[in-house]
Amino acid sequence: MTPLGRRRLGKAALNAAGVLVFVVATFPVYWMVSTAFKANDQIFTTDFIPFPTHFTFEHVSRVLTDGVAGHSIWLYMRNSAIVALSTVLIGAVFALLSATAIARFRFKGRTAFLALLLVAQMIPAEALLIPLFLSVKRLGLYDQLLGLIVTQVALTLPFGIWMLRTFVAAVPKSLEEAAWIDGASRLTTFWKVLFPLVAPGLVATSIFSFITAWNELIMALYLLGDPTKYTMPVALQYFFGQKGTDWGAIMATSTMMTVPVVIFFLIVQRRMVSGLVAGAVKG
Repeated sequence: MTPLGRRRLGKAALNAAGVLVFVVATFPVYWMVSTAFKANDQIFTTDFIPFPTHFTFEHVSRVLTDGVAGHSIWLYMRNSAIVALSTVLIGAVFALLSATAIARFRFKGRTAFLALLLVAQMIPAEALLIPLFLSVKRLGLYDQLLGLIVTQVALTLPFGIWMLRTFVAAVPKSLEEAAWIDGASRLTTFWKVLFPLVAPGLVATSIFSFITAWNELIMALYLLGDPTKYTMPVALQYFFGQKGTDWGAIMATSTMMTVPVVIFFLIVQRRMVSGLVAGAVKG
């Protein structure tokens, strides 16, 4: 086989592998969405039915009309949105400021602090459930969305600081020095030079924080006692009953849960490419 033929074969093999990974990764999502619009007789059959032959909005309509545990599904959606967006905004501010301080300044204990960030990422969140519960209880934040928000910020902050530190360190300090020579203050330099260049990293950490907070179940289940303050993952558990599992409602609710995540990704994804070079252009 000629070198050109080997390159084409290798490229075809890589493309086939990529398609295979894509199919494996997206098939569960496809099956969830398709099941949400299948009739019950097609959901509980042992036959493989890849497409709903009788397209129905029964499950979606029932979830929207009847709600969950006597409350509207939009109540749980609102609670999840408050927790997720607050986690993203608060975490982004603290992560960016902390990452900038670590990357730009040399201080005693800096290496130890970075090591602690890695250790914090290695500890499972479930192992911190009891101390976090006691801390939230003592702060008077039990059964409040603010308590869950503080917990999610604490759990996602180490990852955000570690990732943004790499982005800040990659920005040449000469760009900031040039802005200082032109008369810009430190705050102006931070906002107009450094911030646009680290925006892609901020977007990546925001996506991670949003998905983590949006899908959180264990912490929400133990830190919230009032059903009106439950988030979507907790509300989803009501469909798993002693008399059976309502798979149609589960898939319909899960499909609705994925829509805000996709919308959030589409919104922030546009900022990733534009932020790569925006801060390096003077004018």
